[in-house]
Amino acid sequence: MDIHHVDPDGDLVPRLARLGEEVGAVDSPWAHPLSLPRWRNLLRRGWDGEAPTYWLGLQDGAVVGSAGLWVGHYDNLDAAWLDLCVHPEHRRHGHGTRLLAHLQAQARAAGRTVVGVDAWEHDAARAFAARSGYEQRSVGVSRRQHLARLPEGWEEAVELARTTHAAAYELVRVAGALPEELLEPVAVLWHGINDAPTDDLILEDEAFPPERVRGYEEAQLAGQRLYHLVARHRSSGELGGHTIVAVDEGRPHLADQHDTTVAPTHRGNRLGLVLKGEMLRWLRDVEPQVEEISTWNAESNAHMIAVNEQLGYEVLGRALSFQTVLID
Repeated sequence: MDIHHVDPDGDLVPRLARLGEEVGAVDSPWAHPLSLPRWRNLLRRGWDGEAPTYWLGLQDGAVVGSAGLWVGHYDNLDAAWLDLCVHPEHRRHGHGTRLLAHLQAQARAAGRTVVGVDAWEHDAARAFAARSGYEQRSVGVSRRQHLARLPEGWEEAVELARTTHAAAYELVRVAGALPEELLEPVAVLWHGINDAPTDDLILEDEAFPPERVRGYEEAQLAGQRLYHLVARHRSSGELGGHTIVAVDEGRPHLADQHDTTVAPTHRGNRLGLVLKGEMLRWLRDVEPQVEEISTWNAESNAHMIAVNEQLGYEVLGRALSFQTVLID
């Protein structure tokens, strides 16, 4: 097997996208694989302006697997996250082991020693991780909301919470990038995500300076439409929480739930339910073609899961997060 770097503008990107489709059809048939334009944008901008690096494994001209390296420079400066997959027809031939070794060497070269990788829940994934010296440290759950079958009474529940528990807050709608006057307050608010459960993962708190928020917006707006809903306390002017949904421009019936955060001093006011419920109302007006919203939570995040279940999110699959510490 030869390992080739994938240039965002090169001719290997369609093959990377096709591999994602073929692997997903076997490992996670419920998931929507990234489209070719979304792959190119991901390789150029990543999630928040920090692009990952990807390689393809080729044998006799056939794509047998891929390897991605994600490193950030805002926080967790000793950590790297790996994306590893092997084509179903080429498994159990050592390709995954070789791609993993390549990624670990790249992580070391970048000065990263705490290395993690995700996999859909499966005995084979657990076995491969154990053989490779990785320990399971967290479980995530993929959920999806079908807007055509929202649970009965959801809107009444949101309205009741808004007019009672959350009556002291106004909701500010932002389509696209944040206006300058909201950038710094939202960046401060975003730090509240560090209270979300991370189970046994070796992680430091994430940092969210304004430039990272702008990097996130620029990356996501290249191919998606962003809808950002912010709860602002009327008397103090403080931001109590926010939620963000992205609509895929190429497949506008699909949307993804991004961050939902409630500031510690504003919890207990049902803002999570109000924000996510009011987002549904907003999307109904401006993006009526949206059929599904997908989300992701740690299995231990009981509070947000309760909100999601109240709004009709259904479990699709569980993913396991593994980590190891590289030792010279």
